[in-house]
Amino acid sequence: MPQQRDAAIVGIYEYPLRVAPGLSSLQIKAESAAKALADAGLTWADVDAVYDTGGDQGIGGLGISEYFGLKPRIIDTTYVGGSSFEFHANHARTMIAAGKCRVALLTYGSTAHSDRRAIGTAGATGVGPATPINNMEDPWGLTLIGNYAMVKTRHMFQYGTTHEQFAAISVVTRRHAMRNPEAVKAMTDLEFVGVREITVQDVLESRLIAYPLRLLECCMVSDGGGAVVIASPEVARNTRKKPVWIIGGGEATKYRENNGDITVSAGAQAAPIAFGEAGVTPAEIDVLMAYDSFTITVMCLIEDLGFCKKGEGGAYVSDGHLAFDDPRKPALNTDGGGLSSNHPGQRGIFLLLEATRQLRGESTSQVRDAKLAVAVGNGGQLGSRHATAVTILAAD
Repeated sequence: MPQQRDAAIVGIYEYPLRVAPGLSSLQIKAESAAKALADAGLTWADVDAVYDTGGDQGIGGLGISEYFGLKPRIIDTTYVGGSSFEFHANHARTMIAAGKCRVALLTYGSTAHSDRRAIGTAGATGVGPATPINNMEDPWGLTLIGNYAMVKTRHMFQYGTTHEQFAAISVVTRRHAMRNPEAVKAMTDLEFVGVREITVQDVLESRLIAYPLRLLECCMVSDGGGAVVIASPEVARNTRKKPVWIIGGGEATKYRENNGDITVSAGAQAAPIAFGEAGVTPAEIDVLMAYDSFTITVMCLIEDLGFCKKGEGGAYVSDGHLAFDDPRKPALNTDGGGLSSNHPGQRGIFLLLEATRQLRGESTSQVRDAKLAVAVGNGGQLGSRHATAVTILAAD
């Protein structure tokens, strides 16, 4: 199946600070958007589509459009947690291919660290109409971290996966982070104990957060943001840098269900769609940017996207081949990931940013001759309701 090159990422920018007191999320978005457009050699006047998760402005996409001074033809405020930006990229590609717009702007900004948000450590209890969360789950005290810990426990029981195998994910992403000056500064500013490469033993000896998840298996909570510019082929031909083409996309959702397997993510549904559109297989992928809220998230996504069979992720991640300089493919989270670079709350946009850097040859842990990358976001809670989106990218 020939690849359809209907839309390309032509501009990117990642806000460099992970601790940014005194700034608002809107200010982070605005700076990121302006610099992503400059990276593409485009202007605000070129933008005719806005993609945003709808937060911060009170009236979603309308508010961010006003803040930026735009009058877009398309506004998309799809919000499905951390996977939102893979949804956005896939949607923008569809709209551009249909001729509905020519230049789409995706932005994200968060001050989660400066706001001292207790992400993951509390339940979702709230007032208002009953929901499946506050009616059936909160009374039992399940936290977000507890949800992921439950999935890790099940994976270990069901497949025999070991703590050491999960720890290998943290080890390789920290190695990549130590090559990324912004990630090193992030860990320093967030007062990590031991800003250095880590070992499996370091992970196993780190503080227990929610059994069996330990501190070095959990993402940081940071400030941050970024922007992505996606354009039509006609626009992409005249941008400042080589385009990175979106060649496949797939999205899916999953909920609690009787007899359901909580170790299987919605990625098992989304991946065949994306790989089918792209006309490639997991074996061809050079770089895998997988949402790493926790090590268990990565383990399930690696399996569900078809990089190995279900239940064989432990052996797959523990043999060291996920490093950027290993000739075997793919390299994993080469910016350091949410575990060691940044995680302001919705990390999906950073997956697109680093995948683009890799395919441009601009990463701090550059994979040699990288041609194909996958960004896979996972939003919600892996062991219950969540959405997974897969975006496959190709170098020009």
